[in-house]
Amino acid sequence: YNKNFFLSIIPKLPFTKNPKTLCFPRHSQSQRTPLPPLLEQLQSPAEPNVIGKISTISAPLPPLFLSPVSDFNMTISATFSSHGKILMSPIRKSEWANQPVLCKSVELFKNGRNQYRMSTNSNKFQCRALEIENKSSTKFHLDDVIESQQFDRETLSAIFEVAREMEKIEKNSIGGRSEILKGYLMATLFYEPSTRTRLSFESAMKRLGGEVLTTENAREFSSAAKGETLEDTIRTVEGYSDIIVMRHFESGAARRAASTASIPIINAGDGPGQHPTQALLDVYTIEREIGKLDGINVALVGDLAYGRTVRSLAHLLAMYEDVKIYFVSPDVVKMKDDIKDYLTSMGVQWEENADLIEVASKCDVVYQTRIQRERFGERVDLYKEARGKYIVDMSVVNAMQKHAVVMHPLPRLDEITVDVDGDPRAAYFRQAKNGLYIRMALLKLLLLGW
Repeated sequence: YNKNFFLSIIPKLPFTKNPKTLCFPRHSQSQRTPLPPLLEQLQSPAEPNVIGKISTISAPLPPLFLSPVSDFNMTISATFSSHGKILMSPIRKSEWANQPVLCKSVELFKNGRNQYRMSTNSNKFQCRALEIENKSSTKFHLDDVIESQQFDRETLSAIFEVAREMEKIEKNSIGGRSEILKGYLMATLFYEPSTRTRLSFESAMKRLGGEVLTTENAREFSSAAKGETLEDTIRTVEGYSDIIVMRHFESGAARRAASTASIPIINAGDGPGQHPTQALLDVYTIEREIGKLDGINVALVGDLAYGRTVRSLAHLLAMYEDVKIYFVSPDVVKMKDDIKDYLTSMGVQWEENADLIEVASKCDVVYQTRIQRERFGERVDLYKEARGKYIVDMSVVNAMQKHAVVMHPLPRLDEITVDVDGDPRAAYFRQAKNGLYIRMALLKLLLLGW
């Protein structure tokens, strides 16, 4: 460590050129264990029992505040995305003065403007103190979530890694909640109906300690009904919140919002355009269910013309090697040429096929979608022509391979029969649950960084 590295601990401690380990014993004088010289120099009896190794830190950090730990036997690595890392080692109470440093990953997240909190299992603590040289990481950068094309494989892998950490946090916070996003407000601005997307975003924010301002049907009940422009609405709402999750009936609306806002915008669906967070959770689900993303066959079934989920998913699947996509749909809702041309330009094989059972037998994933009545306007005849043509029932599932899965962005009508629900290959409710973890990860990354 060089002179640009320094500690700011209260009470003030002597500067040490090469701080390898920090120990803050909270023993009484009668219980105190003899300390090695370096630890004796750095001790602070007012602090909780913490031992750790500091490494790979860059960028200034505001003061951190610590509450006592209840268990001494823990492994912690605090990752500040764009701020570097603080690594803390496992230790048993009886060996605290001599424990070797071994590190694993648990994340430390921002809690309010100048505080950070980390939780591992049931133990929560905060840490006082660090200001480091100003070298911000630029490996990943995420300002908004607008479309699937903005991601690459490396970024997807990083998002999925954070999503796995979010799953641990969610499962360990039963009866309580994390405070990673305490002090932050999320506004949900939905101009179209939504159940899963809106509720999963609101659940994600609240499970991370944040608060929510919600508008369920902004098209009818906001000032948009009075003629207010989207840009004016965004400028107003950003004054009340730290991040906006928006669903809109017009393709491209999310990009307009992002161009206007000075806070992050998440596209929760823009008409027949895209639904990038759904695509992220879909790819995350495929990886978890199938175990890989390269070398897979995927059938996209149903409304491929107006279904924004399949458009976004096709963009993400194109990033992986040796993927083949089958399009199975009624003629009136076939996949549009822009997606076909994009897949061709990316070297992705695709095929239109009218035989669902034949395709299902070849695929790792059968991704079913509903025919969307709201996209047909007054053409009820076309809607009736399309609906019901391709149904995933047990005859389709029985044609699938044992490892394959059926997915659906939900809600479903009659395009997947209820008897399929009991088959282990029915992954759509697990898929919906994964949406919580992906959206928790996106909120954390957009508000706190990598």
